[in-house]
Amino acid sequence: MFPNVVEDRSLRGIIGAFADRAHAGWLLAQRLRDRAPGGDAILLAIPSGGIPVACAIARALGIPIDVAIARKLQIPWNPEAGFGAVAWDGTLAINEPLAKGLGLDRASIEAAISRAKAIAEGRLRRFRGDRPFPDLRGKAAILVDDGLASGFTMLAAVRAVRKLGPGSVLAAAPTASNDAISLLAPEVDWLICLNIRGGPLFAVADAYREWRDIPDDEAADLLEGAWREGLRP
Repeated sequence: MFPNVVEDRSLRGIIGAFADRAHAGWLLAQRLRDRAPGGDAILLAIPSGGIPVACAIARALGIPIDVAIARKLQIPWNPEAGFGAVAWDGTLAINEPLAKGLGLDRASIEAAISRAKAIAEGRLRRFRGDRPFPDLRGKAAILVDDGLASGFTMLAAVRAVRKLGPGSVLAAAPTASNDAISLLAPEVDWLICLNIRGGPLFAVADAYREWRDIPDDEAADLLEGAWREGLRP
């Protein structure tokens, strides 16, 4: 295991480790408490599933919350699957071996990037409006999602945030695959993941006893609720 990875060994490989996203966020907050100095930290949730996790962390630790958007690059003939991701600012994280193995040519890759970036930009406006992105210089930027399957969506967001000059970058997720941990650990200062699982098949949903998709409208309402409580950056 990487020295900058924080996990809960009692939860390694466990299915149904968390009641729901809020419960997972509260547990993550306990591990983040010593690594996220309140006045110098900001949570950046990856919508939509990352928002309820991050809202629970924000309330537990009194850390302001905002969003960072990344979108998977869809495989043309299987849009449910991806070969990487792009962040709202165009920052890329491409699974090059997979793209090559799929036989994707440059035109197909560029088309997938263009589609995903447009969606990411639209979702950023949906959640943040026209507000300027928060000043991250010198702060601990904590990116939060509800789980890391391949890890490429989080990686694109991490790389985009790095460009904004934070003092440190942390990635936090309740659950992740071994492959996602190996991908992300070299690119962040700390990677906090309580439920790490191996095996040939990995589903984020398996970590939760209660699981459902979170619509954007519901996620936006959760974010607005946290902001009304004074947790806006």
